[in-house]
Amino acid sequence: MSTVKTAGICGVGLIGSGWAARFLAHGLDVVAYDPGDGAEEQLYRHIDTAWPSMESLHGRPLERGKLSFTRDIAEMAAAADWIQEAAPEREDLKISAFTQMDAASRPDVIIASSSSGFLPSRLQSECKHPERVIIGHPFNPVYILPLVETVPGDKTTPETLDRAGAFYRSVNMKVLRLKKEIDGYVCDRLQEAMWREALHVMAKDVASAEEVDDSIIYSAGLRLAFMGPFQTFHLAGGEGGIRHFFDQFSIELNPPWTDLQFPPWSDALENRIIDSCEEAYSGTPVAEWEAKRNAVLVDMMKVLEKHGIGAGTAMPKRS
Repeated sequence: MSTVKTAGICGVGLIGSGWAARFLAHGLDVVAYDPGDGAEEQLYRHIDTAWPSMESLHGRPLERGKLSFTRDIAEMAAAADWIQEAAPEREDLKISAFTQMDAASRPDVIIASSSSGFLPSRLQSECKHPERVIIGHPFNPVYILPLVETVPGDKTTPETLDRAGAFYRSVNMKVLRLKKEIDGYVCDRLQEAMWREALHVMAKDVASAEEVDDSIIYSAGLRLAFMGPFQTFHLAGGEGGIRHFFDQFSIELNPPWTDLQFPPWSDALENRIIDSCEEAYSGTPVAEWEAKRNAVLVDMMKVLEKHGIGAGTAMPKRS
């Protein structure tokens, strides 16, 4: 979508600032809106943190597009060729923001929500031009991780999804286009299943938070970096693939060792998790963990690209 020259950002927390960094690195101008105290300073600080990792990922210095900030949501929307909403996860707040952005922006401008679970049909419900509203759900850190889930609402047109996919690919993202809306979309539903099981392990006092994390880091996590669950089990079936896997193993809907619901919550469980995490991780400042996380992700994505597994590291040329 070469017609997008200026991207609007609604909300400049970690996600909104991450979007701003990605857009700026691909030559777009960015107009960012946030009414919060200290928001502008936070935006510049997050972008400065992101920039070295992006340059390391792409292997060269990156020129930034023009960045401006406003506390007027209508001013941001009127200036944008694309709008990425990243306000706090409150449905009423997002619906209000979408209504205001819809009224102030050109009718052809796509408005995408970074929401991690709300239905786009709800977010577009008060808009005069609901056909251009979608979910564009990224993953933190947005400036490194390439996946974005695009989700249509009841009134979203196929053309909007086509245009959104083209735009996201132009800023070097892997587009996962859902056929229809569903609570939590795809990725967060899968992540939440793992999170539920991790909480049950802690609730049963089987292992510490660090040991639960290690159980993923040093086993399935390495494999999950380049293979999803279906490809994993397809390979587990040997020459016969997943057909042979299903023949050999009983695929139970309710295995006795899987807890499908969240465990009963209590102060004792909450404190056990907090104490265990702080014992394992509080000795290192969060900023150092973020820098280490970014460096590891950059290296892993370069390895994946080396082996022909698309990870979004090659910087495309803009027309």
